[in-house]
Amino acid sequence: MSPLTDRQVFGIAVILYGISAVYSIFLLRREKRHHNRLNYFLLLSALVAHTYAMVLSGFSLKACPINSLYGATTFISWTMVAAYLVIGLFHKLRFLGSYVAPLLFAIGVFALFTPRHVSQGTPNFTGGWGSLHIAAFTLAYAAWALSAVAGAMYLTQERDLKMHKLRAVLSLMPPIQRLETVTNRLLVGGFALFTVGLIVSVTFAHHGEFTMRGDFKVIWAGFVWLLYLGLILMRWKFWRGRRFAVSAIGACAFVLLTFWGSSLMSPSHDPRGSLVPDNTSPQAGQ
Repeated sequence: MSPLTDRQVFGIAVILYGISAVYSIFLLRREKRHHNRLNYFLLLSALVAHTYAMVLSGFSLKACPINSLYGATTFISWTMVAAYLVIGLFHKLRFLGSYVAPLLFAIGVFALFTPRHVSQGTPNFTGGWGSLHIAAFTLAYAAWALSAVAGAMYLTQERDLKMHKLRAVLSLMPPIQRLETVTNRLLVGGFALFTVGLIVSVTFAHHGEFTMRGDFKVIWAGFVWLLYLGLILMRWKFWRGRRFAVSAIGACAFVLLTFWGSSLMSPSHDPRGSLVPDNTSPQAGQ
């Protein structure tokens, strides 16, 4: 048994994210871009603690650890940092960590104040349709968050070029055209995952786990799907460069700022409950 609870271990991960965020501000202000390796290992250490916290959470709840608002939020940030660590293996993309770290810290602090209620029962780590439903959406949110981060990097590069700064020429960041491509691909990837999540939701509802009719979260998800579909079509036909980067950041900000409220207004996604069926209820055996 671990001497620390999963929340305490996750708190250690959040502290490491905070240290990385402060160090990232130093890198951005001082333009010490050759020190990105240290920031990379800070985030790697945070991921180790974060992963251990999720494992402890799963065993303590005896259920899939992402079947609550707390679990989903921690899984989103875990996916973000894991994806960054893979991308950061490429030297020119490692500076992405300076933009990811503050966002990870903010999400981590938010997660520490969210409830993690989930129905108790026998250990269930497969989760069936419910876990697939949540995993698809959380992966989509993580992809969109990274797309927004890449968009912020694009705006930074564009500003430097307009101001004729030497660091835009000698920068360790990727070329501005590649940043736009990365932003678009992450946005499209997130949209594909979100679409899968919606399809799984229909199947999930068909199996009687929850009802989609009149559910505010479903209405919100439909709006988000249309929002990102519009961004993809506008980028394909009209929007390029700065306008597209700003739109990717704005769309992600909308999702992050409304996610909590939409969950509170949904009877089947209320953070005080869970999508996991309660095996102890009289109806569970029917």
